[in-house]
Amino acid sequence: MTRNLTAIIEKEGDGYVALCPEVDVASQGDTIDEARKNIKEALELFFETASAEEINTRLHFE
Repeated sequence: MTRNLTAIIEKEGDGYVALCPEVDVASQGDTIDEARKNIKEALELFFETASAEEINTRLHFE
């Protein structure tokens, strides 16, 4: 199953912070592109390693 998730990227200090609010996963990068790449990698790792129960507990859409 494929889902579209949100990535909110905001400038913070000298870099950028990326947050996916649907599963409360965050990452960062020195540039917007790096923050986008890093949040994508963090989400892939989360979905690869989290149990189905943890995913269902953390996955929420508002």
